[in-house]
Amino acid sequence: MHMQNKHLVIGILAHVDAGKTTLAEGILYTCGNIRTLGRVDHRDAFLDNFALERARGITIFSKQAQVEWNNLKITMLDTPGHVDFSAEMERTLQVLDYAILVINGSDGVQGHVETLWRLLKKYEIPVFVFINKMDMEGTDKERLLGELKSRLDGSCVEFGKLKEGKESFYDALAMCDEGLLEEYLETGALCAENIAYAIGERRVFPCYFGSALKLTGVEELLRGIAAYTLQPEYPEQVGARVFKIARDASGNRLTYLKVTGGVLRAKMLLDNQNSAGVEAEVWKEKADQLRIYNGAQFRTVEEVAAGEICAVTGLTKTFAGQGLGYEKVNALPVLEPVLTYRLMLPEGSDAVTVLGQLKKLEEEEPLLHIVWKEAAAEIHVQVMGEVQIEILKSLIFERFGLKVEFGDGSIVYKETIIEPVIGIGHFEPLRHYAEVHLLLEPGERESGMQFASLCSEDILDKNWQRLVLTHLEEKSHVGVLTGSELTDMRISLIAGRAHQKHTEGGDFRQATYRAVRQGLRKSKSVLLEPYFAFTMELPTELLGRAMSDIQRMQGSFDTPVTEEERSILTGNAPVETMRDYQKEFNAYTRGFGRMTCVPAGYKPCHNAEEVVERLSYNPEADLDNPTGSVFCSHGAGFVVEWNQVEEYAHVDSGFKLEEIEPEGTTEGDMAGYALTAAQLQGGRKAGDKTGKAVSGYISQEEIEEIFRQTYGKRQEDINRFRRYHKSGRRNWRLEGRSAEKGGAEGMDGSYSGKDSRSFDFSSKKEEYLLVDGYNIIFAWQELKELAAVNIDSARDRLIDILSNYQGYLGSTVIVVFDAYKVKGNPGSALIYHNIHVVYTKEAETADQYIEKTVNEIGRKYQVTVATSDALEQMIIWGEGAVRMSAQGLFEAVERAKENMRKEYGV
Repeated sequence: MHMQNKHLVIGILAHVDAGKTTLAEGILYTCGNIRTLGRVDHRDAFLDNFALERARGITIFSKQAQVEWNNLKITMLDTPGHVDFSAEMERTLQVLDYAILVINGSDGVQGHVETLWRLLKKYEIPVFVFINKMDMEGTDKERLLGELKSRLDGSCVEFGKLKEGKESFYDALAMCDEGLLEEYLETGALCAENIAYAIGERRVFPCYFGSALKLTGVEELLRGIAAYTLQPEYPEQVGARVFKIARDASGNRLTYLKVTGGVLRAKMLLDNQNSAGVEAEVWKEKADQLRIYNGAQFRTVEEVAAGEICAVTGLTKTFAGQGLGYEKVNALPVLEPVLTYRLMLPEGSDAVTVLGQLKKLEEEEPLLHIVWKEAAAEIHVQVMGEVQIEILKSLIFERFGLKVEFGDGSIVYKETIIEPVIGIGHFEPLRHYAEVHLLLEPGERESGMQFASLCSEDILDKNWQRLVLTHLEEKSHVGVLTGSELTDMRISLIAGRAHQKHTEGGDFRQATYRAVRQGLRKSKSVLLEPYFAFTMELPTELLGRAMSDIQRMQGSFDTPVTEEERSILTGNAPVETMRDYQKEFNAYTRGFGRMTCVPAGYKPCHNAEEVVERLSYNPEADLDNPTGSVFCSHGAGFVVEWNQVEEYAHVDSGFKLEEIEPEGTTEGDMAGYALTAAQLQGGRKAGDKTGKAVSGYISQEEIEEIFRQTYGKRQEDINRFRRYHKSGRRNWRLEGRSAEKGGAEGMDGSYSGKDSRSFDFSSKKEEYLLVDGYNIIFAWQELKELAAVNIDSARDRLIDILSNYQGYLGSTVIVVFDAYKVKGNPGSALIYHNIHVVYTKEAETADQYIEKTVNEIGRKYQVTVATSDALEQMIIWGEGAVRMSAQGLFEAVERAKENMRKEYGV
């Protein structure tokens, strides 16, 4: 571990009023960057340098400061704490090495803190926790630490007071991580490097208690960061991650980014070639000026090394979350606006001109969505809440001199579907031609929109396929219930046709849009509405009133937690019914209650029929989004209504959804069958959850060739495989299976239904878990890193992990390793403690061994196979076994370890 000259990017996150900016001031003061402590309430904080921030006493925009502590250099990012500006906070997460989560010791873990924790987990950021305001009356360290362990993570450990006893400190750490436990048992101590590694892997979360205002605990926190952090390593290729767009006082566009590889130099060309996917435009632009900001001030530099943050001028096409250089993925935000308002312009203003001005603000604020209603020539603004509206008024006046008002807010609804459907779009006016067939499927909740191609190049040329995917991705598609944006769907290209002479790019745009709409008209759509997750702390005598209100608002709540005369109520409720409840809550609690609400995603609308009737959307009258197609007859184009398009279509896609739909399924089952249909019929690439288009596919011929290589050229086997592949049917069920026993939750969400021809697992005599050893090693980060140093050590480590897991699982565990390249190797099998370890013979792969074993015992016993090999998955399904992904096995092992700690104290 590099203990010298580390340079880290550390973000400070918190719920509003937790003292986050005060802690930032304390760190700056302790490190000698400022001579006097600024205060938020005194409006002189170093990082809250925007006039609106000082006026309101809240952080609105993320700021950065450069500090040094001994040999540690820190780029510190102070982020907003108010829920309305959560996107400003979220977009900084993708560039952080570590985070400091600040919690108000008087309030404990509130709803927004749990939202922050989930985001930190999503972005895999190691966390130091600072519990602030411990000088306030009534704070209790032991109670707070217990709350952190129960509501955030059981591996939260107090680090601030090591002098009270290293033995108890080491005991607490050893309980968090198996590696630390082994070291402690062997040596009686723990080295700083291994503790830092556990923190970096998010297996330990250091906690410090103090008061930022009085500078208690701040120095201990800095010492801990210096001692227990690791210097990230970066590749030599130039790369960067954009996290913010802003403009300086002169109007220059600034792209804030973290250099993630190589060295960025002034005047260097940057591009989006690797992250563009199927986007139409790949660009190159010059990084004119590199700025290092420290508060409101900056200095220009000639180069910026990997791991550092800078602002770049000269880039005009960047956006928050974009990957540049070698970076291949664009990061999409999790949080979304939930309210929409009509913008009321001053008399004499030109709406089109104002729209262009507001688009600049939209670049800078991710949770500000500008919507142009062309029919009414109106601008609508989608935001998070009322506070953001007030800030927008001030920003628009300050930036553009416009005094605007906002109409009454309404809910931002969304739509999805609950069953798979094939949509067909055809566009053939005279001398134009394109036909597109799309498979529309319901996706997992909060998965957004995903696009892929399952079409062979023999049917449609790859360039046309990429164009279709571009058109799918280039706009927000709307549903047919209310005209609201679509979400949580997978749309796959399955067939299409172009004309050698008459097809142009715009033809496929028309055909693609019409295919989406035609499919929606045929499918069963669902209206979704945003929900709040709420936390109420109030006098126990008023608890009944609060519970009654939540039920009236169509919400739900968990079992209340009562402590003496105070109670805490948590749950979820629709934004529509709860948006004005804060005033009512304050009134009946007479100021003695506290309530926080944070976005909790979208769920089926509680009053869908009423909303659909009120909005009165007519999909056939939406001329911008037609549902029918245009065909040609006798030299003239004519329109065919959506419900007759199949009769006129020129292409047979070969997809028959009825082949995969078992009898007796419910609507909730259909999502699983839709995904399985696409995987089996067209071979979708596993793991396509990026929201971006993927053009790859596995053809029928490629799959059969792999099968030939695995099983020889026996035609009867190939025919059996082809029949199975095309039928889409399997003979297993997941209902009632435990994830810890290798069931549904361990399957990364790829199947959630039940088949009409299913086994009754209760009749099984014995359970087997077959593990593809090297597949798991290279899928688990810990083992992959170990394998890079010593593959034997990684193999032994996996065997030990599975041995411990078998003790909890109780099944027969067989781990299989490839030895097929070892000349003359006869193969071997041995028993290690309580599991079987198999090394395959020469010319036999682990896949072949597992498939052969499943074929022999899959019908007689309950068999689960742990692998992430997509082809192996299909063959396993055909033999009656259940597939568990590498990630699913990892999560099952972790759950087993946690349960063993709770049950046996080990």
